[in-house]
Amino acid sequence: MNPVRSLILAAAGSDAVRRVVSTAPVTRRVARRFVAGETLAEALDRTGDLVEHGLRVTLGHLGGAAADRRTAERTVQTHLALLDQLHDSGLAGDAEVSLRLSAVGQALDERLALDSATRICAAAEQGGTTVTLDMEDHTTTDSTLRVLAELHRAWPSTGVALQARLRRTPADCRALAGHRVRLCKGAYAEPASVAFTDPHEVDLNYVRCANALLAGPGYPMFATHDPRLIGIVAERARWHDRAPEGFEFQLLLGARPAEQTRLAAEGHVVRVYAPHGEQWYGYLTRRLAERPADAALFLRSLVSRS
Repeated sequence: MNPVRSLILAAAGSDAVRRVVSTAPVTRRVARRFVAGETLAEALDRTGDLVEHGLRVTLGHLGGAAADRRTAERTVQTHLALLDQLHDSGLAGDAEVSLRLSAVGQALDERLALDSATRICAAAEQGGTTVTLDMEDHTTTDSTLRVLAELHRAWPSTGVALQARLRRTPADCRALAGHRVRLCKGAYAEPASVAFTDPHEVDLNYVRCANALLAGPGYPMFATHDPRLIGIVAERARWHDRAPEGFEFQLLLGARPAEQTRLAAEGHVVRVYAPHGEQWYGYLTRRLAERPADAALFLRSLVSRS
């Protein structure tokens, strides 16, 4: 592993370093690039800025898996408040929410996660927007898709993320090609028995999955920062005679902002995944570990406060 990446990931796991670095002005400035804000008000302001620049948004609340029902309920209430504010601010037409089922009780009880997601989807419909379920490691895939199937009974617009890293995903894409599907490469370290480990094979599977989604009547959402895959997807969309509004590209907040603007200027629908919440520090350090060019700013903040 790159030594700078190792140092950053070590910092991410240190409570002492977190307390010092999270208050450093330079860290806050870097955090603003990748995180929409700690509070709902900050997240809404950032969403408005992105929408004004011709981008759409999906807001993901930062936090870990719910350890108990009380924590799951707090997360539900946070999503309900966000949906109310999206509606009241007039942003619901351009912004939706992404929901991790683990944050609303999936590991405790699948029925609890379904009930929580049901309340959130109902509020989203009332507020004029949609929900997309995030996908986590492969052990949760079947559970997430079971919850999705139940949600589709009342809210067929509910989306889901699928990971091209998993060997099963082309079949899942064919099964869900009539719905909203976010296709990403996948960020979890998975065993070779269920996932491709060679990056080239992951890319090939991504294209297989993209073709399956584009061939269906649903709404594909292609989450990738890879310029080669973006070009391939755009070409395959033309081959499948997809209108520009019939699919979208999704990129993380702060990742390749010039590419986001370029794609939007070319007429593509571009949606920014904008994380928000108080637990931004771990997310920030993971993003910086993936971007060596930004790591120097983070490391200087460590030195300046030591």
